[in-house]
Amino acid sequence: MAVPANLLKDALSLEAPKRAELVDELLASLDKPDKAIDVLWAEEAESRIDAYERGEIESVPVHSVMAEI
Repeated sequence: MAVPANLLKDALSLEAPKRAELVDELLASLDKPDKAIDVLWAEEAESRIDAYERGEIESVPVHSVMAEI
C-alpha cells in the first residue's frame, strides 16, 4: 500500500525535529512485544549459558567482536 501523497507531503513539510519525532513514533509503533518470541530468546540465552558453563563454547571479548565488524 502506497503512502497517500497528502500524508507524505504533510510529513515532509514538518521541521526536522518534528519529522524525527514522527519517525520515532512510527518505528515505536512497529515494536510490539511478542511473548512467544521472548520465551524463545530466553530459552536460547539459557542454552548458551549452559553450554558455556559446560565448556562447550568459549566467550569472545567484545573488542574482538567489534574489530571484526
